Amino acid sequence: MLNVAVIGLGWWGRIIVPLIKSSSKLRVVRVADPLPAAAQFAREQELPLGSFDDVLKDRHVQGVVLCTPHTQHTDQIVRAAGAGKHVFCEKPLSLTRADVLRAVEACNRARVKLAVGHEKRFEPPIQELMRLVKSGELGTPLQVEANFVQDKFLSLPPDNWRLSAKEAPAGPMTATGIHLLDLSVGVFGPAERVFASVRQLGSQLVNGDTLGILVNFKSGGNALLGAVLATPFDGRFAVYCNKGWAEVRDKAHPEAPQGWTLTVHRRGGEKAVREFSPAKAVLGNLEAFADAATGGAPYPVPQAEMIANVSALEAIFRSAQTGRVEHVEN
Repeated sequence: MLNVAVIGLGWWGRIIVPLIKSSSKLRVVRVADPLPAAAQFAREQELPLGSFDDVLKDRHVQGVVLCTPHTQHTDQIVRAAGAGKHVFCEKPLSLTRADVLRAVEACNRARVKLAVGHEKRFEPPIQELMRLVKSGELGTPLQVEANFVQDKFLSLPPDNWRLSAKEAPAGPMTATGIHLLDLSVGVFGPAERVFASVRQLGSQLVNGDTLGILVNFKSGGNALLGAVLATPFDGRFAVYCNKGWAEVRDKAHPEAPQGWTLTVHRRGGEKAVREFSPAKAVLGNLEAFADAATGGAPYPVPQAEMIANVSALEAIFRSAQTGRVEHVEN
């Protein structure tokens, strides 16, 4: 059992706390958030509320779960690692390559585990798709095509940090596009160059609601990614290879999953469709973090892919701003 403190009690933090309470591998022992509204939630959950400094000084806290604004992640990771705490950080780990390298180095130096909130990697059909691709059953990966669109942010107040250019450059990228980029890195490895276009087309979201991305990878493959914040939910992730292809489609938003379909089409065969029941992918990710932190199985997202993801993310931010193809630092 890993004792953790949840840092940040906004929308996602309030989902994470009761979710962790359902786990047999983690225990929430305290929470931290500077806003006055956090006090009532802490009382309802019967958890002590304090500051991040309080958490770092608490010897009973073995790990932290960061549900804080993106620009705070790197410094919080470094400080937590320095205090000997394992770190689970919501995506993105950092907003720049330099920062993610600093975060990873701090955790490695302190010999604490680092995990990231890319729960789509823990969805059973995505895991099966990745197995098919990595095993070579579908041949050489050629191209990814994926979408993650939703309209949940339309109800947020205009001053919410998730809508700010500082915390969320390139509009939908840090909300939904980052997941698709992460999975694409999982297929192809480090990116080489990117082109991104973001526009405000169908909402009041001044930071942009419609994002299209082309990523070229060092391995030669491509990813065509779409992320929109002004349309009802849809989610798909498809990998096309030279001996077949596979596609996962979500039946509902991952926050309240209703299951998935996995379609596989091998050359010379018929399309095969497999149904997957709902699964708690977010909890699966958190428990994989707990396993790694307590000496169990290694955390399944390699640090090299964490770094490659943020490196490509930074280039996407630049491309969305400049309107040009941008190279990815590796």
